[in-house]
Amino acid sequence: MQIELIETYLDLMETRSFNRTAERLNLTQSTISHRIKALETALTRRLFTRNKGGTVPTSAGLRFLDHARALQRQWHEAARAVESAGAYEHAMRIGVQQDVAERLAGPWLAAIRADLPATSIYMEVDYSGQMNRDLASGDLDLAILYTPHHLPDLHYERIGEMTYVLVSTLSALAVDLRVETYIYANYSPAFDRAQRLALPQFVGAPLASGQNIAIAGLLRSLGGAAFVSKPTADDLVESGAARIVADVMPIAQTVYAATGIRTRHAPQHRRIISAMADLLNR
Repeated sequence: MQIELIETYLDLMETRSFNRTAERLNLTQSTISHRIKALETALTRRLFTRNKGGTVPTSAGLRFLDHARALQRQWHEAARAVESAGAYEHAMRIGVQQDVAERLAGPWLAAIRADLPATSIYMEVDYSGQMNRDLASGDLDLAILYTPHHLPDLHYERIGEMTYVLVSTLSALAVDLRVETYIYANYSPAFDRAQRLALPQFVGAPLASGQNIAIAGLLRSLGGAAFVSKPTADDLVESGAARIVADVMPIAQTVYAATGIRTRHAPQHRRIISAMADLLNR
């Protein structure tokens, strides 16, 4: 079965429109129709019906969805394995949350290279949402992230946490902080909930970011107050650029490792995850 048929089906499940899928894949509508027909012939079942309301998946079309995602992921894994065949026995594509990478990418990759010298590594730095999608499609083998989406065929495990501390360039007391100079940190939905509970008066602050390094830069250039990672808070305090707001508790952000269900016990996956867990829990 051609992978193009699977990927056309998956796109049509998203768009529910032959026209829209044709536009997204840069193909003609007749090509999309031929591909879906070929897939339906191979499966001996209709996958979609078309009516005035649009394109609707049949019960067979809905049942095929998880299997199609798994086939797509396995194809991408196989294609990468063949493409990268050469001096290295294994190839891994790993994703890592931006703030975790900022602090730990160097020592993590050093540990991986020392432990797995026969494995080639490609690392992407991204947000959780995109990494979850890339894992589901097979574009990543493993990810270190903040927010699990619990998608089919993916496995998540808690491996540690990152601590964020409230700092201010203006005052060390929360009562003196003002919403107009507060930089709202949105590192994850879980972090957002904890921040809203701790400082509800700053919801709707005029400036916000989801990246620690960007917020640290804003504090240095504009001043104000914000939650930053513990190492960044220590650097800001040591340089005299900010003070820790001592009467507001730090917020702990859980860090997860995500892999495919089939590969969660693979030796190289376990060793890569363990290397990150060791760094997070020092």
